[in-house]
Amino acid sequence: MNLSLTSEDGLPCKPSVTPIGYKKGMSPALRLLLGLGLAALSGGLLVLAYPPYNLWPLAWVALLPMLLAQFWLMPARLSSLASATTMGLWGLGYFGPVFGGSGLYMEWLPLAIFLIALLGDMGVRAFHERTGYRYFVWQGVSNWVGIEMIRGFVPIAATWGFIAYTQHTQPWLIQPVSVFSIYGMSALIVLVNFVLGQGLLGLLHKEAPLSPLRVRRWLWAGGLALLGWVALSLWLYRPEAGTLRVAAIQPPTSPILAQNRGETALAEATLARMKAQTLEAARQGARLIVWPEGAFTFDPQTEDRLGLVALARESRAYLVVGYVVVGERIFRNEATVISPEGQFLGVYGKDHPVLFAGETSPTRGTYPVYNTSIGHLATLICYDLDFTDTARKMARRGAQVVAVPSQDWATIADKHYTHLVFRAVENRLSMVKADGGFDSAILDPWGRVRSLASFPQAARPPWLPRCPWAGPMPRRCGWGTGWGGWGCWGWWGLRWRIRSVGGRGRCCRERSCSRTSSFVASLLLPRGAPAWVSPLSPCTLVRKSPT
Repeated sequence: MNLSLTSEDGLPCKPSVTPIGYKKGMSPALRLLLGLGLAALSGGLLVLAYPPYNLWPLAWVALLPMLLAQFWLMPARLSSLASATTMGLWGLGYFGPVFGGSGLYMEWLPLAIFLIALLGDMGVRAFHERTGYRYFVWQGVSNWVGIEMIRGFVPIAATWGFIAYTQHTQPWLIQPVSVFSIYGMSALIVLVNFVLGQGLLGLLHKEAPLSPLRVRRWLWAGGLALLGWVALSLWLYRPEAGTLRVAAIQPPTSPILAQNRGETALAEATLARMKAQTLEAARQGARLIVWPEGAFTFDPQTEDRLGLVALARESRAYLVVGYVVVGERIFRNEATVISPEGQFLGVYGKDHPVLFAGETSPTRGTYPVYNTSIGHLATLICYDLDFTDTARKMARRGAQVVAVPSQDWATIADKHYTHLVFRAVENRLSMVKADGGFDSAILDPWGRVRSLASFPQAARPPWLPRCPWAGPMPRRCGWGTGWGGWGCWGWWGLRWRIRSVGGRGRCCRERSCSRTSSFVASLLLPRGAPAWVSPLSPCTLVRKSPT
């Protein structure tokens, strides 16, 4: 039977259709405002999940308000404003303090994030409505992790802001990173968000073409994936015994920066203090002592103005120093290792220069690993720890302990060392980061921060432990390549094809009234490396007012 609708005068009329997502009693303007509010809430939750707030559980649910806004509440044509608002506010809260007032073009990064999300998500809601939300979870995970994968190769982006970094304080949870890489951790977090978001859409968005069976299956799949990840992490998180004492020397200000400001006396006094603290660390039993990036402006192998060879011999420790050599057209940013016998073992050139700050590194491209009496030793320099490839190359060459001279600035002191947590777990490496004034850290191969001296905004921590920390000896794992990210990136490309044709503990040590820090910690060694176990006094916390 063929039925048609007619008006009272007998003319045909169009049936009244309620658009998907339409909320009765709400005007489009009200829906837009409420949607933007939910999107802003997601942005705020994401910011709180990252350092310095470290409310890590929020990362697992932070995207839910945004998903409700984008795929239910907001007008369909403006739905990409939801994700753009979330990501723009997150960029402002995360990157804003890092580059604010720097004068660099990186200050505009939050706006760029907003525009990319706005343009990239146009048509996504329409795609899911056409395909019955069949690819909702796949698209969300592959989109997020695929973009992270691409950013990991971009010199001015690296791994900064990866959602996995929100979990850096939870070593019991992040161990599968050694198998699935940091991209696997990011994929799991986003998977949980989108599975829960799809479930909420199924409950609240009655007009959406969501299959209840598919929603239930995804809830089961997401729950099992999370349980499997946690079980694997607990199984991998089994430290073993064996320690090595190491030290990181952190001055109150970088000597090279003081010299550039014309404060020659301050630079000389700082270097003298660093030499004194090197000997002090050696007296406490340190076998590896690391100086910051760019501690001086000459090549110590050709002119040893500071007497570093004699210092290494006197300390009877391996001394890692960072330095720069500036020529007419070159800027060599390097690190060298001096043995206890006073021999230079080799030179490492910074693998990832900071291009947006004008750095170059003509000697990069080699990845030396030194066979020493304390194990296989390698070096990274500062920005190298923000990329996954350099530490992996060192691990493949047999590295067990990695020294990381660095030169950060105040506004990244509470963020930068957290990247080292994942480099350690990905490759099962012990890491010693010595910074030129803001954040030095010593980590074991399970990503546990054994010692930390972090001074954001040049502030000083009130609680100062007065003893080293002990740690165990790890099993070798080191499967953490980027294949998890490549898989998501591949699906991300496939999704666009479908879219077009198919549906159309903090521990630091401070000396006297100076912020110059040298702390000695017992460091975990990979299997096969020599280990020295020193008796440790009980760790006593003392209250000390900042000066």
